[in-house]
Amino acid sequence: MSSDSSDKTARVVAVTGGSTGIGRAVCQIFGAQGCRVYFLCRDAQSTDAAETVRLVEEAGGFARALSADVSDREQVAAFFKALEQEAGRLDVLVLNAGQTHDAFLVRMKEKDLDRVLDVNLKGAFFCLQEAARTMMKQRSGRVVVVSSLVGLRGNAQQAAYSASKAGLIGLTKSAAAELARRNITVNAVAPGYIETRMTGGLPDEVREGFVKATPLGRAGTPEDVAQAVAFLASDAASFITGEVLHINGGLYM
Repeated sequence: MSSDSSDKTARVVAVTGGSTGIGRAVCQIFGAQGCRVYFLCRDAQSTDAAETVRLVEEAGGFARALSADVSDREQVAAFFKALEQEAGRLDVLVLNAGQTHDAFLVRMKEKDLDRVLDVNLKGAFFCLQEAARTMMKQRSGRVVVVSSLVGLRGNAQQAAYSASKAGLIGLTKSAAAELARRNITVNAVAPGYIETRMTGGLPDEVREGFVKATPLGRAGTPEDVAQAVAFLASDAASFITGEVLHINGGLYM
């Protein structure tokens, strides 16, 4: 039996970029815990968003999709205002929205650089800023930021994406230091090569190269990442903050 938006005993979870891939898997795992899941995506009326809602409710949770561009401060503020009015609180924030534009450093156009940084880094900042206000009033909360392996070691032709993901680690640690006194933890996960729609567009030889270089000998799945996110958002991780959990099968040690 699925929960609904009026179930005040269920934890409230907000997920950015929740309609596909890692974001969808995160929504599902919280749905299986009976949570009320509100997720942001570019188009809440899309078939992808509808599928995430279906899977969350099938798992036993409540889900609502809302359209917003995380790089737009006003849209972000409107989302969190609507969430607080309906749900009354916010227990978990998962910052997953992101995009990439791969190109050689010397060929990267400013508009493409801006878009990657605006969505991945600026968008995360806006969402965390809004969520922190609610969590500080509650004196409790869990924030999990989805960074990346390339934010730690870089990657050729991904200077913009790598810079944005490295920035998220700095944001995580700074926010953790600021919010700890209000019983709010802020941690990050750094996935390695994960099979998603985004990585599915890579050439076969590139994907095979990542798998070959991974000591565990396989690609990761969105569910691998979601399990780690769920742990960091749980009571079992209540004394962990400002950390980066690597989920890469040994690709980066």
